[in-house]
Amino acid sequence: MDACAVAGQDLARDGASVQEALESLRATSHRMAGGDPSFDAVAALLTAWSETTLGYLHQLSCDDPLTGLSSQAHLRSRLSELHRLPLAEGAVAAHALVVCALPFGDDPSEQPVDHFTRAMRLARAGEMARTVFARDETVARVGMHRVVVLTARDDRLGRRVRVLRTLLDGAEGGRSGAPPVRVWIEGLPDSDPATGMLLDELARG
Repeated sequence: MDACAVAGQDLARDGASVQEALESLRATSHRMAGGDPSFDAVAALLTAWSETTLGYLHQLSCDDPLTGLSSQAHLRSRLSELHRLPLAEGAVAAHALVVCALPFGDDPSEQPVDHFTRAMRLARAGEMARTVFARDETVARVGMHRVVVLTARDDRLGRRVRVLRTLLDGAEGGRSGAPPVRVWIEGLPDSDPATGMLLDELARG
């Protein structure tokens, strides 16, 4: 089935439609095995095709389709815009990331098949972040367990972070034995490549 998955990825990257991918698989199966492909072969091809296509669409979209939050790609673009401003303006130093990390391993969404529950928790955390950061801040989903806010540094930032932590703890605390949500302020590196590496690290965490 690995070959079918690789074929699905390659066909998606080449811009083939799902019908073209299935026709290609069927033609290959008839040549090699003398009959239609098995269910497992079709499933492997379609799963790989859809995941690759969806990943490409996520890179293009400003919004994450499951949560309605800004996509990680959009947040990355906003950060790059800050780095393109003249150094003298101090735009990078005047901004920070507020990171909200939901707990690992404490809900049904940790099961591989249950992405919906995880997405709903992230969407709820994002709505609370938007309540606290209600101006022109970018509120994005980053990875599978984190919501990140790109915001300006000002004398109210610490107080707003404390309010957000309280809201998130109240929401998560409604679930029995739930560990606290971690919320912290992350400074931006001086260079755009280093900022990209920081965002990748946050996504993996």
